[in-house]
Amino acid sequence: MEKKHIHKDIVIIGAGMAGLTAALYAGRMNLDVLVLENGIIGGQIANAIGIENYPGFAKVSGKELIGTLQQQAESFGAVIDEFDSIVKVSLKENPKLVETEEYIYEADALIITSGMNRRKLPLPEESKYAGKGVHYCELCDGHMYQDKVIAVMGGGNAAVDAANFLSKYAKKLYLIHRSEIRADEVSWKRLQDNPKAEVFLQTEVKSLHGEGRLESIEVLDKAAGETRQLPVDGIFVNIGVVPNTELFAEELPLAPSGRIAAGEDCRTSIPGVFAAGDVREKEIRQLTTAAADGTTAALLAEKYLVKLKEGNVVW
Repeated sequence: MEKKHIHKDIVIIGAGMAGLTAALYAGRMNLDVLVLENGIIGGQIANAIGIENYPGFAKVSGKELIGTLQQQAESFGAVIDEFDSIVKVSLKENPKLVETEEYIYEADALIITSGMNRRKLPLPEESKYAGKGVHYCELCDGHMYQDKVIAVMGGGNAAVDAANFLSKYAKKLYLIHRSEIRADEVSWKRLQDNPKAEVFLQTEVKSLHGEGRLESIEVLDKAAGETRQLPVDGIFVNIGVVPNTELFAEELPLAPSGRIAAGEDCRTSIPGVFAAGDVREKEIRQLTTAAADGTTAALLAEKYLVKLKEGNVVW
């Protein structure tokens, strides 16, 4: 059956900090806005336990911050659809086409805020234990490990935040990282002060073991040159991210990092297409810069739409 075509002033791909901020601003300008999200609303930041570097909040959870922002965007008319996955995009003509499993959306302007996904554990057994002890989303799957032994792999903010979050379920928690910790001092100290937590630095996960599901991991202490088996019920992997740009690779130039090339004005090489947040190539990636990108993209998209109606687009 032929898919129904639906017109929108702006389609935003991704409902993280940048996408929801863009939706808030676009909605306030009385634009018809649709946000498409095929993962968790809020993206990676939704998992953060205590955010202490966002202006205006002494401390706020990622879930609370994103929930408030979502309510703001929706109060100004933005529609958020998190269940209709995108199949294909066509960006070079007007209007832009975004085809999902159910509809084909025609957008006069498009804002890409698709963010990044966590990098998969690079071991041959990963697929065997995926969902059976190997996980990538502590907010989604952490509750499955009440009173269990949990390992977290990684040394950045995402890993340490995940470990702090999972400690409320775990009877024992290991943080394993191949080099030094890169997380902020506040989160790192919170983990160090947790009596449930044990940290292994300069340590690599070499293999996974278990009958049917994960039961233990083999780790290598690089300094000592020794391996050991750690009995664990689950491991949550936080070893970096991959930009979600696969949909756009054939239509937009990508930086060597895989992110979309766009300037501080968030304009891509295609008129009417903007990139904002972590998916955009830039030096600094923080919550505040994602919100700034979303603001910039929405305000300039509105200006683009005015020029488009006047037939006077300058890009």
